[in-house]
Amino acid sequence: MAGRKKQPRLGNLVFKAPSTIHGTGLFAKVDINKGQQIGTYEGPTAKRDGTYVLWVFEEGEEPVGRSGRNLLRYLNHEDEGNAEFDGFDLFALRDINTGDEITFDYGGWEEE
Repeated sequence: MAGRKKQPRLGNLVFKAPSTIHGTGLFAKVDINKGQQIGTYEGPTAKRDGTYVLWVFEEGEEPVGRSGRNLLRYLNHEDEGNAEFDGFDLFALRDINTGDEITFDYGGWEEE
């Protein structure tokens, strides 16, 4: 597929470390540009809610959940996070500097 840009490996972009927000957080290993895809929330389909489960709600569809198994499971909540999910793909809402904690609004989907 000529012209298709390969997504960097998640571990090349982010790392987990102690967070001042809560427990362990996810941090930028490199500068991440506004609009850049950070990664995809990967893991098996969830049968019920629990720790590290991300639910995606599509209008007219049953919610789909995944039990996080990659580094994105360490994302913490912030009302005005610097990233957001489109489905299970995470994108930067603004430029994120090296060392910044990457956060998203856990309840952001409720506002739409």
